[in-house]
Amino acid sequence: MLEQSEGLIALSGAREGEVGRHLLSDHEQEARVLLEEWQAAFPDRFYLELVRTGRALEEACVHASVKLAIETGTPVVATNDVRFLERDDYWAHETRVAIGEGKALDDPRRERRYTEEQYLKSPEEMAALFADIPEALENSVMIAERCSVDVRLGEIFLPEFGIPEGMTQDEFFRKVSHDGLTERLDFLFPAERYPRDSEEYQAIDQRYRDRLEFELNVIIQMGFPGYFLIVMDFIQWAKDNGVPVGPGRGSGAGSLVAYAQKITDLDPIGYDLLFERFLNPERVSMPDFDVDFCMEKRDKVIEYVAERYGRNAVSQIVTFGTMAAKAVVRDVARAQGRPYSLGDKLSKLIPFEVGMTLSKAIEQEPALKEFIGNDDEAEEIWEMALKLEGTTRGTGKHAGGGYRPHQTD
Repeated sequence: MLEQSEGLIALSGAREGEVGRHLLSDHEQEARVLLEEWQAAFPDRFYLELVRTGRALEEACVHASVKLAIETGTPVVATNDVRFLERDDYWAHETRVAIGEGKALDDPRRERRYTEEQYLKSPEEMAALFADIPEALENSVMIAERCSVDVRLGEIFLPEFGIPEGMTQDEFFRKVSHDGLTERLDFLFPAERYPRDSEEYQAIDQRYRDRLEFELNVIIQMGFPGYFLIVMDFIQWAKDNGVPVGPGRGSGAGSLVAYAQKITDLDPIGYDLLFERFLNPERVSMPDFDVDFCMEKRDKVIEYVAERYGRNAVSQIVTFGTMAAKAVVRDVARAQGRPYSLGDKLSKLIPFEVGMTLSKAIEQEPALKEFIGNDDEAEEIWEMALKLEGTTRGTGKHAGGGYRPHQTD
């Protein structure tokens, strides 16, 4: 645990953390034991967290934590559990939470987990809030000074592929591509029909080799051989282990290198497909192969990639569903407890058009503007919908995207 915590600072989590929960349950001895464990795992880097947002048991946790801090010599730090930027955003946040829970704001079964104090307070406001514990504020500054992170934007970090000893990645990349093309040509133009010493076959071979060399040079110039080799690896594994794989689609089907490496099963020259739609030195962007795996066995491929390249280095990609114009007014109406017919009418008055927004809708549709102007409930729905439009409604998992992040010292 100590090795894993190196370079990290830990906070106790206030009333939500295990130390805080034990303190609030009058299990002070157990809290002390847990505190010692955390301090051992994060030497000189563990703080008892103090929060004052007006929620139940927070102040009791503050007093118990300060008492424990004095007795054990543990530093304390003030935080605010921020959930929104401005105090006035509280009801917009509550509405979003209610939408996520599928409940109305006034539903008695709905747990009130947040307060209007959970906005981004200014230094002056925090100083006033913790005027009785100034060291908690001083430690927040100290923590900030101890933290540093270098976020390298605009750079692409590609996976590392194991290369046979005695070869560079580029050399290996060229070799597997030319060897693979030879196999493909043997299938497309069998020797019994196209003798290898015939002028016809020599012309065919030259045409394919020239195209392959062009693509190889572009891929190497752009720094993407590792990406191709990784994709080649897990697609070949899938084929070797009974996982059906699609022939390839999208712009990646225009790559002869991909065809030679059996990433795709479409001959781009035979179908007059352009490589430049997939990769273009004039417009540098990550290559993106659309690969279809059997729905029932795709998890086996993900498992292989995780085993091969490390579980901590392979992840799937989150997707975010946002509140679009038509949906957000229905959601807000439901959360506010308005009649279904009201939300339905508002939604139907919004023009059905790709990229439609609430501001565009009210400009384009006079009937919508008139309806909102003459109905107080509709106006309240609309005002809240404007605040929530475009925010995240829920998360999901991308069908298959994944990557291996670059690891630095």
